[in-house]
Amino acid sequence: MNATVPNLLTGARLVAVPVVVWLLLAGGDDQVMRAWALGVFLFAAATDYWDGYLARRWEVVSPFGKLADPIADKALVLFTLAGVVIVDGIPWWPLAVLAVREIGVTLGRLAVARDVVIPASRGGKLKTVLQLWALTAYLVPHPAAWIDTVAWWSLLVAVAVAVITGVDYAIRIVRIARSHRAKGSGVRSGTGVDDGSAGDVQV
Repeated sequence: MNATVPNLLTGARLVAVPVVVWLLLAGGDDQVMRAWALGVFLFAAATDYWDGYLARRWEVVSPFGKLADPIADKALVLFTLAGVVIVDGIPWWPLAVLAVREIGVTLGRLAVARDVVIPASRGGKLKTVLQLWALTAYLVPHPAAWIDTVAWWSLLVAVAVAVITGVDYAIRIVRIARSHRAKGSGVRSGTGVDDGSAGDVQV
């Protein structure tokens, strides 16, 4: 039962993504639809906190949660930002940079996920907070000019943090991959002993 609740919250976040995008695209300049999009987005963002909190509190980890949670996080940010780009006409390049970063880091982490767990860094968590803050500001109906300014600068800082942390993740992933190849080569050539320690690496 304990594992089910965090997974349900993660699933709810996945379901919320197309709802937010539909409300944005179908609503256009309709501020009521905009308010609904904001409400669903905030609900989805809250599940991002609660599913992780409950999983840690109850000490439960499931294959679905490990796979779906990061996908749900990135989908919520990237698709919502795409909707804002289309509806509000903000520059598209922050979306492109974030998409390349998230896809690259996700594929890299999956490549070494069988043997190594790469936890989210403080910079990665800061990036997520900045992204959610920027999107929340963009979704506010009838925003004052200063809110749009805050949203834009928050997004720019989020992009900068994303690039910096993305480079850090890439370096760590490459180092881990090289280490595993070296260990595997040593075992095959008879020059080393596979003691099973590769699966214990934490970074």
